[in-house]
Amino acid sequence: MRKISHTIARLAALQARHAGSPNELGAPDRLSTLTGFGSNPGALTARYYLPDDLPDNAPLVVVLHGCTQNAAGYDYHSGWSQLADDAGFALLYPEQQRSNNPNLCFNWFQPADIRRDAGEALSIRQMIEAMVTGHGLARERIFVTGLSAGGAMAAAMLASYPDVFAGGAIVAGLAYGSAKTIPEAFDRMRGHGGPSEEHLRRILRNGSEHRGPWPRISIWQGTGDQTVDASNAYAIASQWWGVHQIERAQRIPRPTARMHGNHGAMPAER
Repeated sequence: MRKISHTIARLAALQARHAGSPNELGAPDRLSTLTGFGSNPGALTARYYLPDDLPDNAPLVVVLHGCTQNAAGYDYHSGWSQLADDAGFALLYPEQQRSNNPNLCFNWFQPADIRRDAGEALSIRQMIEAMVTGHGLARERIFVTGLSAGGAMAAAMLASYPDVFAGGAIVAGLAYGSAKTIPEAFDRMRGHGGPSEEHLRRILRNGSEHRGPWPRISIWQGTGDQTVDASNAYAIASQWWGVHQIERAQRIPRPTARMHGNHGAMPAER
């Protein structure tokens, strides 16, 4: 059994690895700062990117960074703003602060931060509203994606605000409501314990009063990930099967094979 101390050490190593800002790495910070977006109960900051000549009613993609990362660094390594230039959509980067979490993780395991109309979840919702109204973006084409803790927070946003999003991509994330404390969060990351499939589906349905249509979900997970166990991908899928009315014969099998897949690796680092 991998100890909590091992996971903390891995987070510390990642923090040192990503400590340099994009400017220190010789790369420009392409993002602007969004201010005055609301009451901001989660005390987050916000960055955004708008391609030149962005058409009216363009889509919006909300991007949530992982632990030890910031918005500009994640944008630089992932290439999201280059993709936005090519495809013509706006980007919103909510950004965690050390005063909220020393490792810059979104607090996906804190019930007060993932509940609809509260905490970090509400701060992100306020940012989205400011972007849509301020830049004439399409309400019916809002998407969210995130990596690791950001992936878990993306799952929380999809569950708490399913009426806001057309879809989402969860990368090395965890199921909404699967942990309520820091020890539980580490257990879930290692693939230990957690709510039953039935309970996960009930948590999702209780996340809002929304009853459909539901956002489409894309789940990305390396089965060799030593930080977030691959069983979490199955937990996310099982949480959403009910609302999407996926029959048992269509469901993915539980993960058993071990393949390569490094946690938090980005295209520029592979």
